Amino acid sequence: MKNICILILYLIIISSHSEGQIKTFSEDESIKTAMENSRDIKIAESRIAGNKAKVDETSSFFLPQLRFTSGYTRLSNVGPFVIKIPFSPVPVQISDAIVNSYSFRLSLTQPLFTGNKLTSLRNSGSFVEKASEEDFIIEKNNIAANVRIAYWSFYKAKLIKKISDENVSMSELHVADTRNFMINGLATKSDLLKLEVQLSNAKLQLLEASNNLELSKITFNKTLGIPLETKSEIQVSDQEFTFASPDLKQLLNEAFNNRSELKSSAYRIKSFESNVTAAKSGYYPYIYLGAGYNLANPNSRIQPQVNRFDGTWDAGIFLSWDFWNWGSTSAQVIQNEQILIQGKLSRAQLMESIELEVNQNYLNLNFLKEKAEVSNLTTGQSEENYRVIREKYNAQLATSTELADAETLLFQAKTNYANAVADYRIALIKLYKSAGRKLYP
Repeated sequence: MKNICILILYLIIISSHSEGQIKTFSEDESIKTAMENSRDIKIAESRIAGNKAKVDETSSFFLPQLRFTSGYTRLSNVGPFVIKIPFSPVPVQISDAIVNSYSFRLSLTQPLFTGNKLTSLRNSGSFVEKASEEDFIIEKNNIAANVRIAYWSFYKAKLIKKISDENVSMSELHVADTRNFMINGLATKSDLLKLEVQLSNAKLQLLEASNNLELSKITFNKTLGIPLETKSEIQVSDQEFTFASPDLKQLLNEAFNNRSELKSSAYRIKSFESNVTAAKSGYYPYIYLGAGYNLANPNSRIQPQVNRFDGTWDAGIFLSWDFWNWGSTSAQVIQNEQILIQGKLSRAQLMESIELEVNQNYLNLNFLKEKAEVSNLTTGQSEENYRVIREKYNAQLATSTELADAETLLFQAKTNYANAVADYRIALIKLYKSAGRKLYP
């Protein structure tokens, strides 16, 4: 009993340790995890497999179709087949009445001409399959972009939390110093109250930053497809970040040449064109080659009928042509032509939206770049201003109000710079995505 209790206690300790274990992700590892857990990826893969099977189905119609049929029929009781001969008092029996009928048929059909219907349908399916492959790339790139955005949003929240922690520590130090000054008669109660208010505001900012950090962590976990309560951590390279200077014209060329959305729409337009050709096949005759072997008891081709199994065969060429179907074929052609027109117009709209998206992301990136540069300059100025005011305050040459203002300016400058840098990284991801660049490893 004692050993069992020790074992249970050991399992509880191991379980609690594993639950509290921190999982650290690099940016590429985050994308890989999201890809593995994504249901959208699995759905896209399923669509590709389904479209490929559709092409295989259409291709099978080009080949001879072999079919086996069989049947049994029970007939009502009737008399034998007899005929009356003139001047003969007794009718002559030709065959017995056979009430049980069995049939087996093996038939082969080979299409010779279908007005290009089969070829068009196969081409249409192949284009749809290729379009679904491009859609799969789109899905992967969307997931990668979402993961990278969540990753850097998490990074920004962590950075703001760190700045807020430093701000609280700084404010606590100033309150302690001012309290000592007041004891020695070098500061007033009003000076202490001002800095205590500053400390309370810093704690409120820290509380907000902590909450935002937890929210960003949950969002990050959700994007990766892992449990929301997972204790995630991110691994960011310490190398210095540099601001890129992409060329707008090059980005637009990349977008028009590389965006999988455009490639997918091009394949779908080709599929619509093939569907129009397939619909027009209704104007032409269909020609088939057919052959078969019948094994039946009785065999209707053998007269008189005998209660035994006999085999016969047949072969021929068959033509089927709808001369008049009340406009059904022309209606199908018009439907597919209109779908083709819609596809072309949708592609033109897509190109316009892509051009707008690239321009918007490019302008936003340049704005954030300038904002980060100005924020960096402001941070340096605020740090120097805080250093000077701090020295003056320690020498009783500056007021507590000036010190509190210097702390506020420094905190705001650091926060603005952290936001600008993280937002710039996110904007760069969006710009590269709009240009059709691959965002997954």
